[in-house]
Amino acid sequence: MSADSTYGTVGRRMRVVANYVEFEKFGEGEIFQYDIELQPATGEFKKLPAPAFMRAVFDQCQRLHRQSRLGNVHMVYDARKIAYAPRRVCGPTETLRLEVSYAEDGRAATYVVQIREAAVVDGSVLRRFIGGERGVDIADIQPALNALDLAIGSVAHQDMVGFGRSFFTRAQSMQTAGGLELWRGFSLSVRPGTERLYLNVNTAVTAMYAPGPLLDALVQVLGVRDASQLRGRLDQRGVRDMAAYLRGLALYLRHRGIAGKRKFAVKGVTVAALDRESFEWEDPSRPGQAEPITVAEYYARRYNITLRYAFLPGLVGRRNAIFPIELCEIADNQRFRGKLDERQTADMVRFACQRPSDNRSRIGDVLQQLDLGASPVVRAFGMALGTRLAEVETRVLPAPTVNYGRASRDAALTPASGAWNMRDKCVSTPGAPLEHWAVLVLARQADVQQHRVQAFVSMLVDTCNRTGYAIRAPRPPITYGNLAADVSREMRRACDAIRLPPGRPPQLLLVVLQSTNALVYQSVKNCAYTTLGIHTQCMQAKHLQRPSPQYCANLCLKINAKLGGTNQGLTPSHLQRLVRGKPTLFLGCDVTHPAPGELHKPSIASVVGSTDYMGLRYAATLIQLPSRQELVAKLQEAVVRHLKLFYKGTRTKPRHVIFYRDGVSETQFAQVRDRELIEIQRACSSVEPGYKPEITFVAVLKRHNTRFFPLGRDGDRTGNCVPGTVVDRAITMPLLFDFYLFSHAAIQGTSRPTRYCVLHNDAAFSPDEIQQLTFHLCFTYAICTRSVSLVPPVYYAHRVADRARCHLVDMGAGFEDASSATSGYYGGAGSTTRRSEDPDRATKIIRTHEHLDESMYFM
Repeated sequence: MSADSTYGTVGRRMRVVANYVEFEKFGEGEIFQYDIELQPATGEFKKLPAPAFMRAVFDQCQRLHRQSRLGNVHMVYDARKIAYAPRRVCGPTETLRLEVSYAEDGRAATYVVQIREAAVVDGSVLRRFIGGERGVDIADIQPALNALDLAIGSVAHQDMVGFGRSFFTRAQSMQTAGGLELWRGFSLSVRPGTERLYLNVNTAVTAMYAPGPLLDALVQVLGVRDASQLRGRLDQRGVRDMAAYLRGLALYLRHRGIAGKRKFAVKGVTVAALDRESFEWEDPSRPGQAEPITVAEYYARRYNITLRYAFLPGLVGRRNAIFPIELCEIADNQRFRGKLDERQTADMVRFACQRPSDNRSRIGDVLQQLDLGASPVVRAFGMALGTRLAEVETRVLPAPTVNYGRASRDAALTPASGAWNMRDKCVSTPGAPLEHWAVLVLARQADVQQHRVQAFVSMLVDTCNRTGYAIRAPRPPITYGNLAADVSREMRRACDAIRLPPGRPPQLLLVVLQSTNALVYQSVKNCAYTTLGIHTQCMQAKHLQRPSPQYCANLCLKINAKLGGTNQGLTPSHLQRLVRGKPTLFLGCDVTHPAPGELHKPSIASVVGSTDYMGLRYAATLIQLPSRQELVAKLQEAVVRHLKLFYKGTRTKPRHVIFYRDGVSETQFAQVRDRELIEIQRACSSVEPGYKPEITFVAVLKRHNTRFFPLGRDGDRTGNCVPGTVVDRAITMPLLFDFYLFSHAAIQGTSRPTRYCVLHNDAAFSPDEIQQLTFHLCFTYAICTRSVSLVPPVYYAHRVADRARCHLVDMGAGFEDASSATSGYYGGAGSTTRRSEDPDRATKIIRTHEHLDESMYFM
């Protein structure tokens, strides 16, 4: 991985402010890494306690022993197993054993901290890396970066709640639905640049459990007015929603029968209610006489507490003890790691949205609040930071010419500000004329009247015909489906209403949905993709009320792409110049993983490949992987398929393959590149011996914390960097061919650039060439009249991965019944045994119906 010897030169030069602070100095001597074992003085932890607890005990230990046993050395701890120190605290072969007393929730206990030297980190490796010394890789500097990150993070931990490199405070929070709060905070990360070391500071937002009575939270989670109405939500789905919310949650049990408060973590929820869940109990007043008793009766007899909500299930804790919900409170400072619902997501977007100027000001406030220069820990590690955000040189690349069909009034245009409209435009090439289609309304006819549906269909037909896509059946049959019935049966019934020539399948089903119910949508797509083999276009019923030509034009773009057409493209001669006149196969790849805790669900790799010379038409391949596996198995098989589809569409073999790979972290660059590059090369040689096209491997990173702020009036109307802004120096890494690109116009908030890292470059692309190609491809996304934030092959791979869950809709909700010694209970997602032996979850190519297999069904 070596960078080109020069930077890009194309475009208008300007300067921007980055959310980076340059280190004025940093320690280049030895840093000592230690293994930490923290256990109770008697017994041991069955599993490590929460990081906040581990850090609190270790900090108490430092305060007690720093002046004596630790030689006045500041240590920083990751709250799990590793600590760093700027000087040695014990001999290389010595184990330092320290005792400390720590009290939590009024209960004191003694703990033993054992410190053993694990490694000596050469701090000078950072200087060599940022200086561009050959042979020093990102993995070599990771221990030094970790030590500096922990040292700086220790300052934030004093007043804030930390998770990894991010820190939050309830002082700036808002309530949202479902028993959650949204907290503001920031992230801190030491980042190597070219000849410089930086601290990256960015604002952050996270979802937290709202502390307080658990009963109140569950009222919100299950959407009822008060606790008495919870009885009506105790069906299987309601109990499982409750279990998902409670998974791993730390609670306090408080009642007059115990001293203080007792903390426990939730393992699951009982199947039976507390007035029916029973166990064998021996009354202390009658020793030796065990009797069956319900949990509700136990609390009445043992603690003289009459449970008001004994119809609720109980909470299963450690050793399968059962606790009543109404006696529990949610502990402070707990992060919610589940999936946010639609309302919570909307609240999160609004809460996180800040104008660039506000974001920049807040970053300045964070730095002032932390006052890192005053920290004895930061100074002990030899660090000193500047006080101003770094200015970086950047360039604005020129926009390309976008071409529409010849029947357009202005067939060619050069978009300003990354956006344009379809007025008087025709699609570039129309797909198959729409002759055999139907409308399925999954709503009651009383709510969605047929005349409104027909009026919308008429506008859609007129819009498509004027846009150059022919609909030859202007009055398709309209069928109303029964939501309570099987969706696939209703879809078949709608298709049966189409008058089809013998042997011709239906082309399209327009599905009108009453709401955004994800299960209904997934069922529609699952049936279409795997059973019927028909293109579907879903829409919400609210769009029928006042049909909009703009909305109809958007649907037209999607339908045309699905039926084999193209909507807009670059000038052919311009694209050929960018790829040096070589037939080029564009590949995009992404790997998506199940939500935290969903251990039995597979990861999904999606691979898309272009099938034409212009990089406008794509086909998709889905690969099922073991849960949380990042490397793409069966990539060779997928690439072989796309090489053949490219040949089928162009009658020529690609001489150049550009592989845009999303979802790879910096520490995985070498591993993923080496493994997957070999897979691509093997795919080529398996198609034809000796066939060796040039391969360019580009990692795509969207999940990063780098932001840029324009100076003066150089920004767009939202205050963000304009589309085409590219940064390829100073904050980029030495010896790595990487750049940050703003390819889209922000609609609101602070825009995030996409980072591209060229890991392999057979074609010897210069920075200007790969930057312009990547930027200009962003104007070809099929269903948008805007340049998009991700290069389209990756954007399409994202869409395919999203649709993959529709193929796997039968895989359940993420938790199942599990049994314990005392009762059956619903565990949170991931509480059950992993079913890696299940052949349905083995690594395999997931097939789409043959009628859709080579189409852009995912649009």
